[in-house]
Amino acid sequence: MMAAGAALALTLWLLVPPIGVAEAGPPPIQDGEFTFLLPAGKKQCFYQSAPANASLETEYQVIGGAGLDVDFTLESPQGALLVSEARKADGVHTVEPTEAGDYRLCFDNSFSTISEKLVFFELIFDSLQDDEEVEGWAEAVEPEEMLDVKMEDIKESIETMRTRLERSIQVLTLLRAFEARDRNLQEGNLERVNFWSAVNMAVLLLVAVLQVCTLKRFFQDKHPVPT
Repeated sequence: MMAAGAALALTLWLLVPPIGVAEAGPPPIQDGEFTFLLPAGKKQCFYQSAPANASLETEYQVIGGAGLDVDFTLESPQGALLVSEARKADGVHTVEPTEAGDYRLCFDNSFSTISEKLVFFELIFDSLQDDEEVEGWAEAVEPEEMLDVKMEDIKESIETMRTRLERSIQVLTLLRAFEARDRNLQEGNLERVNFWSAVNMAVLLLVAVLQVCTLKRFFQDKHPVPT
């Protein structure tokens, strides 16, 4: 009997949702970064959903390819052209406040017929804080006069720390992009130096062989003396 009752209780608990648990809403939009290869003569676009009344910051950088430049455009969900840049190596743009919908980011390499480009871009969202939730959380604690430190000071310190940590992560990401671009440039220069060094060495060896052969001809006796 006890085993049957426990099994029935477990079945009801699995089938009936708990009381007071609200349905989970859509996940919050998070920051993102992406690196892709843009072929020569091609254009590639990306779509990013954004909430209303927020801040969207987009940063891009060409980290590989001849010229290190690309065309960039940013369009709003309504199709309005917000940013248009031609033959740029990098750029930083902020949209505030944002519209609810999908923003369109396009990278165009149509002007290049030979060289492909390695492009890095990052999207950073800064949503407005819900004041009602903050006030409700503050009302649940003890009054400010009973605390050694005011709640407003604590919230301000925490918010400042969070902002600085997020900015540190963004700066580190950009530094990695700069490092990747510089490394690609150095590797390209190294390949060119090695190639032309090999060509110069081959020319030097060829000239040395020709000089030796020429000197041998000068010292050869073409008319031997008859005995």
